Amino acid sequence: MTLIQTTMIIKTHPISAIFSRQAVEKKVKVSRKLTHQDWVVIDRIVVTLLFTLAIIAAIVFS
Repeated sequence: MTLIQTTMIIKTHPISAIFSRQAVEKKVKVSRKLTHQDWVVIDRIVVTLLFTLAIIAAIVFS
């Protein structure tokens, strides 16, 4: 096998290409204000999550 055939079979990719940012068009984000109802829903989710984690932690560390 020649060097060209070996490179075609292996297809090495440089590691820097994995971590580099892609040159993609930036999408313009349309930001909207959160309504009071949205804040209430988010707050309930966070409080429920914290309450659940506190119970799990109490069980694990007791």
